[in-house]
Amino acid sequence: MSAPDDLASAVRDEPAAQEQAEQQAQERTKPVGLGPVGWMRWTWRTLTSMRTALILLFLFALGSVPGSVYPQRSVDPGRVAQYFKNNPTQAKWLDRFWLFDVFSSPWFAAIYLLLFISLAGCVFPRALTHIKEIRRRPPAAPRNLLRLPHSEAFEGGLTLEEAAAALRRRRFRVVTGDGWVSAEKGYLRETGNLLFHVALLVLLFAVGAGGLFGYRGNVLVVEGDGFSNAVAAYDRFMPGSRVTAESLEPFSFTLKDFQASYVAAGEKQGQPLDYLAKLTVQDSPTAAPREVDLKVNDPLDVNGTLTYLIGHGYAPTFRVTDGKGQVAYDGPVPCLAGDQATYTSECVIKVPDAQPTQLGFLARFLPTTVPNGDAWVSIFPGAANPTVQVFPFGGDLGLKSGQPQSVYQLDTTNLKPLGKMSAQPTPLNVGETKELADGAGKIQFTGVKEWISLQITYDPGREPALLAAAAAVIGLVLSLTIRRRRVWVRVKDGTVTVGGLTRTEGGGAAFAEEFTQIVTALRGDPPADDPSADKPDGGAPDAPTGNAAPGARPDEE
Repeated sequence: MSAPDDLASAVRDEPAAQEQAEQQAQERTKPVGLGPVGWMRWTWRTLTSMRTALILLFLFALGSVPGSVYPQRSVDPGRVAQYFKNNPTQAKWLDRFWLFDVFSSPWFAAIYLLLFISLAGCVFPRALTHIKEIRRRPPAAPRNLLRLPHSEAFEGGLTLEEAAAALRRRRFRVVTGDGWVSAEKGYLRETGNLLFHVALLVLLFAVGAGGLFGYRGNVLVVEGDGFSNAVAAYDRFMPGSRVTAESLEPFSFTLKDFQASYVAAGEKQGQPLDYLAKLTVQDSPTAAPREVDLKVNDPLDVNGTLTYLIGHGYAPTFRVTDGKGQVAYDGPVPCLAGDQATYTSECVIKVPDAQPTQLGFLARFLPTTVPNGDAWVSIFPGAANPTVQVFPFGGDLGLKSGQPQSVYQLDTTNLKPLGKMSAQPTPLNVGETKELADGAGKIQFTGVKEWISLQITYDPGREPALLAAAAAVIGLVLSLTIRRRRVWVRVKDGTVTVGGLTRTEGGGAAFAEEFTQIVTALRGDPPADDPSADKPDGGAPDAPTGNAAPGARPDEE
C-alpha cells in the first residue's frame, strides 16, 4: 500500500481510536460497586451504630405497649375469650397481628434479636477502647497553661511533689514530668455508660434464657379441687424450647377456700378490698402438706416456680337429671364475669350424656339479686343473694364433629329451645329446680362455689434480670453525675501556673468551682471541712511517677 493510502486509512481510523480511548477512560473512572463483602460491612456498621440501637430500643418499648393495652393469652385467656365474644370482628384482626400474644410474636422476637446484636456490636468495641484509655497515662502539660479555659498563676514555694500529693488527695491520677504535674479523673463516667449498656445486654440475655429454659401456664381451679404441676393439668401451657415434661417442679395443691372482700357501702361500694386463696400445698410427692395463703402480688414459691393469683369468678353448682331420670351432670360450672362492677356472669352447661337428647344450658349468674321492674339485676359483686337464670336447649351439641369448642360458648345451630324463651326468666334460688319442656328432664341450682385463675411460671432469668436492672440504674447515675476533667501544674522560678480542662459537655460551671478549690489547696493547706477532698469521683489508681510517655503530646488540648 502506498503512503497516501496509509495516511487516508489512519485519518479514517482516528475517530474510532479516539472513541475507544474515551470508553477505556470511562471504564477506569467508573465507580466500583461495594460488592458482597462491602455490603456486609456496611450492614454491620449500620446495625451496630448507636443511632440504630436507640431506634431499636424505642421500637422495643413501643412494641410492648399492645401487651398492656390488650389482654394476653399467656396472662388471662378468659379475658381474651371475653374480648372475642364482645368484639368478634376486631378481635379476629388483632389476632392476625399477634396482639393477644405480643411477647411471643415473630415481629417482637425480630426486634428483640436485632436489639441484642446491635447493643453487643456497640458495647464491646467501646469497652476495649475504654480499657485502653484507663491504662494510658495522663497527657503531658501544655506549654502555655494560661490559654486553657480555666487557669491561674501565683507566686509561691510550691514544689512538684507537693502539687502531686495535693491532687492525689483529691483522687486524681497523677504523673509528673520535667517541671510539670498532670492529673486526670472522671473515668467512671464512661464506665457507668458502659455498665448501663452491658446491663441492657444482660437483661436481654436473661429474658432470652427465660424464654429457652422457662415455662408459663394458666390453670383454673374451683374451690375443693386440686392441681398437680404436670403438663396435662394446665388449661394453657407455654414451655420454652428447652423445657420437657421432666423439667416441671413436682408440686401440687388443693384450693380449700377463696375469699373476696368488697367495700359494702358508700361511694366506693363494690370496689374490691382483698383477695385470699387458702391452699394446702405439697412441695413434692413425699413432702408434708403445708397451709399457704395466696394473695395478689404474693405468689407461692416452690423452688423457683412461682404461682400467681391473677383472677377469680363464680362457679355455681348444678345437678341435671335427663328425661330417663338419670343424673347426667352434677358439679360446678365456671362463669365469666361480664360486668366487673357487679360480677354478673354468664355460664355454659353442656350435658352430652343426657338421654334421650343432649342438653345444653345458657345461664346468667347474679351474685346479689334484686328486682328491677320486670327484670332482675345484681347490685353487688359479693354473693349476698345468689340466683341463676337458665335458658335450656336440646338437640345435638356437635361434640362429635371433631371441631374444637370453647367451654364458654354454646353452639345452638343444631339445638332448639326447650319451652318458651324469655329474655328475663324467673331466676332460681339455691336449692330450686326448673323442669324442662318435652320431658327432657330438670336442672337444679345446688349451690355456689368460686374459682381462681392462676399463672404458674418458672423463669431462670428472673434474678439476673433484676440485678441487671439495678446495674443499669447505677450506670446511668454514674454517667450523668460524674465529669471527666484534667488539671496541670507547672512550677518555674517560683511561679506556679495551674490550668484545667473539663472533657464533659456542660460541666464547665461545676468544674470552675472545683478548680477554684484546687488552686486554693495548692496555695496552702486545704480547709478541714472541704467535702470534695474525700468525695469518690471516679479516679483510677495513680499512674507511676516519671516522665511523660513517649507518645504524649505536649500541646494536647
